[in-house]
Amino acid sequence: MTDITAILGDESERILNHVCTGIPKEGLYVPGPDFIDRVMAASNRKPSVLRNLQSLYNHGRLAGSGYLSLLPVDQGVEHSAGASFAPNPMYFDPNNIVELAIEGGCNGVASTLGVLSSISRRYAHKIPMILKINHNELLTYPNKFDQTLFASVDQAFDMGACAVGATVFYGSEESRRQILEVSEAFEHAHSLGMVTILWAYARNTAFKTADKDYHVSADLTGQANHLAVTIGADIVKQKMAINNGGYNAIKFGKTNRKVYSELTTDHPIDLVRYQVANCYMGRVGMINSGGESGSDDLHQAIRTAVINKRAGGMGLISGRKAFQKPFAEGIKLLNAIQDVYSSEAVTVA
Repeated sequence: MTDITAILGDESERILNHVCTGIPKEGLYVPGPDFIDRVMAASNRKPSVLRNLQSLYNHGRLAGSGYLSLLPVDQGVEHSAGASFAPNPMYFDPNNIVELAIEGGCNGVASTLGVLSSISRRYAHKIPMILKINHNELLTYPNKFDQTLFASVDQAFDMGACAVGATVFYGSEESRRQILEVSEAFEHAHSLGMVTILWAYARNTAFKTADKDYHVSADLTGQANHLAVTIGADIVKQKMAINNGGYNAIKFGKTNRKVYSELTTDHPIDLVRYQVANCYMGRVGMINSGGESGSDDLHQAIRTAVINKRAGGMGLISGRKAFQKPFAEGIKLLNAIQDVYSSEAVTVA
């Protein structure tokens, strides 16, 4: 079992013992083995959607816990194949992507039409697959903040995927079109019994000022979460909030002073708790992204997982920190993340 306290180091006391008071845990729908029966069964989701959602919860090392550890590898399109796979060229082969998810004990693997269609007959019955149906890409010059459909819901269904994933760049010039496309796609996915996962990212050059990058502010990402749930996401993927006050700094939109004076503090768990609250108080689970690979990946992954779990989140979706390492090291990192969610010592704050 991973020594979570030792990895957190000097920050362990602050993170492991914090209590949220602005939005107390008693008001949340926290993840757990009975999440489908306790929460999702009250929704309008078809039995086949609930079955596929349960299949995600019941796979991998976290099976039966109500928490998720997902491996996403759509970066070959989003960030370019060279930038993504040159650090570890074995992952140009989709077979190794899925093997990493299986050997790493993940609940599921999320990737592109190209990756999953090339191996679906071999693996669709071995691990839940999530087909990411839209992408940005970095070959268009100059680059722009847009998500374009690369695949259809029907293609995901035909290859045996249990879920579809999509991104909306909330705040971007093309966001209204993306919202419409994804909303229609999610409705169709639900009609076929598939789960829907939204990458709900804030994206606009105005959101980054000379002082801070408010793409990761609790208030802007919280609103992105709220919009994601509104268009039918069953799970929301969000970058972890690390600051607050985006609305006030950029001086647009509408907010309320209590968001900053009563509901949140500058504590990282309080910031992420606000993100969870915007997912209808946890009625829809929020998973945080693991972020890019660096020199301190194990510490950063454990820290992110602990904050997510203690805030009331449902798990972590970590890709580059795992697949840009040697195979065995990637498995070790994924297992360490899962150890956080299986640890009884890490509780909801």
